[in-house]
Amino acid sequence: MSVHKNTYRAYTGPVTPLWMRVFVLARYGFAEAWSSKITITLFTLSLLPVIVFLVGIYLANNPIAQSLILKNSHRMLTVDASFFLGALQMQSWIALVLTAWITPRLISFDLADNALPILLSHPISRFGYLFGKFIAIFGSLSVVTWVPCLLLFVYQCYASTQPWAAANLSIAAGMFVGAIIWIGFLSILGLALSSWVKWRVVATAVIFGAVFVPAGVGAIVNAVLRTQWGLLLNIPVTMSVLWQRLLGAPEFLRRGSSLPTTAIVAVLVLACLLCLAMLNARIRAREVVRG
Repeated sequence: MSVHKNTYRAYTGPVTPLWMRVFVLARYGFAEAWSSKITITLFTLSLLPVIVFLVGIYLANNPIAQSLILKNSHRMLTVDASFFLGALQMQSWIALVLTAWITPRLISFDLADNALPILLSHPISRFGYLFGKFIAIFGSLSVVTWVPCLLLFVYQCYASTQPWAAANLSIAAGMFVGAIIWIGFLSILGLALSSWVKWRVVATAVIFGAVFVPAGVGAIVNAVLRTQWGLLLNIPVTMSVLWQRLLGAPEFLRRGSSLPTTAIVAVLVLACLLCLAMLNARIRAREVVRG
């Protein structure tokens, strides 16, 4: 039968609800992120520190095993806020490596293949597109940050011979909030930088540079102006200070160089707003090519 003799009608079947369409992008984004063997390898490596901390919790709650293994050491293992701070820091920096690898795969490929006009021509908004990608990254980073940290906390509650959970719930809450802040910041930062760089390898390097290069600038500011405010540009330091305060662990900075919590939060919010502005300028349904 000839094409012109067919009668075409609009689709009348079931339609996915508007609020669920972003989860379609999130599902495919999650599958794309974990389809790489490198992602699986990074996730496997992220479990090694968790195993080490699990052994530490076991030794701390087993005096006999601790005395046998640490027979020549006068320092006894204790599971406190500093212990869980170390676990959170370790998993958070692994999350940074995972972000630098995963995020360019989710958005740089769409830009390199000029797929954005096709995707945004479907019944989904720019916000829905970005939110779907954000969910995929956020979920991927969660499995290496707050999930294993809270599992360590649960194991400590189980292994402790004394009532421990009720008196230390603030540690679990601090780990959860601190991890959520960190992976939320990494997700927005990774999306923003990847949207401006079409080459995946370059985007990975740019994400690392955005975290560590300002730290050097902040050190120069501190040395020239003889102030501590340059530390606000040092993301590893500011996040460590924020995690310490959330968990109630002792701070490593001197009292005179301590940073206010409000200043740290303000810098993170400004950085996120800058990233959102970059996404708003870059993610478009059409691309203008100037001859």
